[in-house]
Amino acid sequence: MSTPDHPSADDETFEEKRHDQLTAAPDATEADAAPRIEVSEHDGNTRIDIAPDAPVRPGPGPGVETGDDES
Repeated sequence: MSTPDHPSADDETFEEKRHDQLTAAPDATEADAAPRIEVSEHDGNTRIDIAPDAPVRPGPGPGVETGDDES
């Protein structure tokens, strides 16, 4: 019996599993696995921010009217 070239799923870290999952699609690129959030902890509070260079951001996309009138 030979040793597999790829480690078992139990031996992979969270980041390795995430990378494998996000690059498994036929047209996926390395950019698809780039981090999209930044997590920091301050005085016992966890803060999650959207990375400034994240290609996909939450909320309505550019040019989408939301009905909010902030003028």
